[in-house]
Amino acid sequence: MNDFLVRGMTADGFVKITAVQTTQLVERARQIHKTLPLATAALGRTLTAASMMVNELKYDKGSVTLQIRGDGPLGTITTVSDSEGNVRGYLQNPSANLPLKVDGHLDVGNGVGEGLLTVIKDIGEREPFTGRIELQSGEIAEDVAAYYVLSEQIPTVCALGVLVDRDQSVKCAGGYLLQLLPGAPAGLVDLLEYRVQDVGSVTSNLEKGLNMRQVVEELLYGMGLQLMEEHPVAYECKCSRQKVESALISMGREELQKLIEEEGNAAVTCQFCDAVYDFKRADLEDLLKAQKK
Repeated sequence: MNDFLVRGMTADGFVKITAVQTTQLVERARQIHKTLPLATAALGRTLTAASMMVNELKYDKGSVTLQIRGDGPLGTITTVSDSEGNVRGYLQNPSANLPLKVDGHLDVGNGVGEGLLTVIKDIGEREPFTGRIELQSGEIAEDVAAYYVLSEQIPTVCALGVLVDRDQSVKCAGGYLLQLLPGAPAGLVDLLEYRVQDVGSVTSNLEKGLNMRQVVEELLYGMGLQLMEEHPVAYECKCSRQKVESALISMGREELQKLIEEEGNAAVTCQFCDAVYDFKRADLEDLLKAQKK
C-alpha cells in the first residue's frame, strides 16, 4: 500500500489525530543513505514525526524542520517536511550500531543519547517559530510528545514505529499524533490511555495487515471520528542545480575565487538525496561573473 497521511477529529471536537503510513518513504531513505538497522529506525521515526507535525501549517509553502541532536553514536538527525507531509532527511552516522535491548528491539534511545530536540516551523510569515527542549529518552516518540506538552502546552500522545526486516529493508513504518484540545474532560485522558494500550504498537498493527487509517479508527472507535483529510506522502527532496548555484554564489566572491584557483571544479552532494551536481571551472567562473553584476 502506498504511503499516506490522514487527519481526523472526534465529533465533540476534543480530540484530533494525525497519522501517517511511511513504509515506502523510510525504505527510500534507507536506500539513499545506506543506513544500518539502528540508523534506519531512528531516521525513519524522525521522518515519520516530521511528516505529521505540519498539521498546523496553513501556508502551502510552509515547512517543519525536526532536528534531534544527541550525544549518542547516531549523531545529529535532521528531517524536513513540506506542508503536505512529504519529507526528506539525513543523519550524521548511518553506520551506527549497538547491541539489541533485552526485549530484542533496536536500542534507539542509547543510539540518540542525551541532547536537544529542535522544531522550526516556517509558515511563510515573519520569522520562523523555533521551539527547543531537552531530549527525554532519545526514543523520539516520547521526545516529540514532550515537545508538544512543554513547548506548545498541548497534551499529546505520539507513537512511532519502524520495523526492519531480516534483509535490513523496511518491513513497515508509521505513526500517529493524538492530541487533546482545550475543554476536554479529565476522564478523556484515561480513556485514550486505555485505547492506546489496547490497540498496541504501530508496527504490530501494520505487520498484521492493518493500515494507519484503520489504526486511527480503532483508537477513536465510538467517539464519532470524522476523517477530514487523506492524501499520499513520499520521500521528496527539493534540491536542484539552481539552488546549488545560489549556495555557491552565497559563499562570497573571495571564497568562490579561491575554490576556482585551488580546485578548478566542484562536486556538490545533496545531504538529503545524495544527488551530485558537478561544476567545471567554466561553470564556476560564470557564477563568479554573475556575482559581480
